[in-house]
Amino acid sequence: MGMTTSDVHGRDLRYFLAVAEELHFTRAAEKLYVSQPALSKQIRALERQLGAPLFDRGRQGVALTPVGTALLPHARAALAAWEEGREAVRHAREAADGTLVVGMSTSPGRGGLLPAIRSRFTEAHPEARLKLRQVAWEDPTAGLAGGTSRDGVLGGGGSDVAFVWLPLAGADRFRWVVVATEPRLVALPATHPLAARESLDFAELLDEPFLALPDTGPELRDHWLALDCRDGRPLVIGAEIGGVDETYEALVGGLGICLVAAGNAPLLAREGVTVRPVRGLTPSRFALAWRADDTRPLVLGYARAAAELCPPEA
Repeated sequence: MGMTTSDVHGRDLRYFLAVAEELHFTRAAEKLYVSQPALSKQIRALERQLGAPLFDRGRQGVALTPVGTALLPHARAALAAWEEGREAVRHAREAADGTLVVGMSTSPGRGGLLPAIRSRFTEAHPEARLKLRQVAWEDPTAGLAGGTSRDGVLGGGGSDVAFVWLPLAGADRFRWVVVATEPRLVALPATHPLAARESLDFAELLDEPFLALPDTGPELRDHWLALDCRDGRPLVIGAEIGGVDETYEALVGGLGICLVAAGNAPLLAREGVTVRPVRGLTPSRFALAWRADDTRPLVLGYARAAAELCPPEA
């Protein structure tokens, strides 16, 4: 009597593989996040369809039958081929809608960094479109932590790559390339007594009220408060800041002082605000980051363009 296998689904093969690898129905069910009775029922249906038992269920436990052993390499190959097919579809969709979302909290500026990366990137990926996305300061990862953009397709809800400040929260989840290493300067109201000085020691600023980033990114907040350089001196927070204009207003209003990277100083050095060099502080590092598990060609292509433009410091 002939048998039809036209209705064997990928799910059936996945279930079979899990039991074949665990040789234990309960453990296989846990691995698949299904109930053990549902798994047993599915395997029995597959055995009926193939016209032969795949497993011996004896007192000693579960073992593959000769038929099960014969099916095993083909089940693995079929699932591997399907994974390759899914991957090919993903790449084809990317190519069809090749939009790379670049997240940032403030415009990177820095002597045309963005246009330089863009031209190098589009040379290698002429089909790609770049979409810049402003992300609030509440998210220190500039949209990366939201997970892959929609359905793993470029240009969804999150950022695919992002310009961020180090240290990065959950650093093991991300890869990055440093695109600028800059001194931390201090921005203070132009009327502040210290604003008349050409440069300052950080020790002179320890008792000043500081403007602090949102505490949604504690590592970054601590970095811009220079907690590592305070020698345990208590900190006074004058106000919390969530954007460039808010920071400028807080400075002009005399609510506190704040540290700023040299490349961002022009954003604040407007009327009523003075920016000065500070001795005794480690530099800040600005980076292009992406998710560690994201190996999509456009993501890695953009990272490569940034790395080539900003070789590691000697």
